[in-house]
Amino acid sequence: MEYLPNVLFVIALVIGIGFFTKNIKKLSRNIKLGKDVDVSDNKPKRWKNMARIALGQTKMVVRPVAGLLHILVYVGFIIINIEVLEIIIDGILGTHRIFAPLGALYDFLIGSFEILALLVIVAVVIFWIRRNIIKLQRFIKPEMKGWPKKDGNMILYIEFVLMLLFLTMNAADFQLQQLNAPHYTKAGAFPISQFLMPIFDGMSISSLLVVERTAWWLHILGILAFLNYLYYSKHLHILLAFPNTYYGKLKPQGEFNNLEAVTNEVKLMMDPSADPYAAPAEDAPEPEKFGASDVMDLNWVQLLNAYTCTECGRCTSECPANQTGKKLSPRKIMMDTRDRLEEVGKNMDANKGVFVPDGKQLLNDYISTEELWACTTCNACVQACPVSIDPLSIIVEMRRYLVMEQSAAPTELNNMMSNIENNGAPWPYNQMDRLNWVNE
Repeated sequence: MEYLPNVLFVIALVIGIGFFTKNIKKLSRNIKLGKDVDVSDNKPKRWKNMARIALGQTKMVVRPVAGLLHILVYVGFIIINIEVLEIIIDGILGTHRIFAPLGALYDFLIGSFEILALLVIVAVVIFWIRRNIIKLQRFIKPEMKGWPKKDGNMILYIEFVLMLLFLTMNAADFQLQQLNAPHYTKAGAFPISQFLMPIFDGMSISSLLVVERTAWWLHILGILAFLNYLYYSKHLHILLAFPNTYYGKLKPQGEFNNLEAVTNEVKLMMDPSADPYAAPAEDAPEPEKFGASDVMDLNWVQLLNAYTCTECGRCTSECPANQTGKKLSPRKIMMDTRDRLEEVGKNMDANKGVFVPDGKQLLNDYISTEELWACTTCNACVQACPVSIDPLSIIVEMRRYLVMEQSAAPTELNNMMSNIENNGAPWPYNQMDRLNWVNE
């Protein structure tokens, strides 16, 4: 019985980490459903972008209030969880505050953790008020109803409770230290939790032990639960922001990629020695699909983008099409891509790792053509994203499919392309007529 808590802790740890590992493997499989793309260029710049954007949060502080609050939550939550290492070791070995021999350094660390915990609580409360009382416009868009809204609030509740449990655990621990309880060596500084101690006045050592152990267990189990909640939440960006910023687009924002098949055709047209009527070689591969109509047509970086989306709505709030009342929301494009990818993943799980066509696709079933053609390709969404997500690349690929596979471009665009083909310009005048204004 003496080692029962240690055994239970190890079991909980193994289950928590095991389930998390299983979900990460599923996540990796889903992302790899995308087409391969070479992003091995300019590694120094990629590392710099990751350090600057993901670690340094430089794009977050463009909006100072939200940015600084996010940095408090981000830094506080990560640093405070350094103590998880001590909790894990204590849980496995049955010790208590095993790092206490660090002395003054340990006191400084615990004190810093407590101050950060308080700042996280304050930031979380302000975030909740912004979402639910002030109701900032970007948090009440149509795509933010239902689960996305619940998820955003759920994360705030979890972080609030975890920080409160941390402070409660420390307050009860400090009280036990003052009462010289067995195994509770005097260690640590408690600048915040000491103000919770009056709650425990008059409680016996045995009651305090129950409070401290309960808070300790709930804190670590809560962290393991939160770790596994990440896969189902927009908070997956805690992990994916780093690879996503590393693999982010390095080309100028106005530069689009060329389709290899189209490039080859143009080169063939420009080659005077080429036979325009020659049939393809018998062993030539089947021509690739132009553009994208489903998630498997996108590349893996675009699918990584979808899972990294924080649903913060900065892209949508900067989108000129959305601001003028059009249906397009870059955030919804990313959310729809992720939702369809999850649907495909579940299909594969149910069919032993093989995707069985379900009669659905990203285009039309999730994203409408009205949304796609509302985009002005201005790159405002790409510039605004704090973690280097590129919604525009997905929009362009789906437009390519509509134009090149289905000939389903809007009438205005078809007219323009016909004019370019016939007149060498977007206007319905031949080259001679276009110069008539000179005579005037």
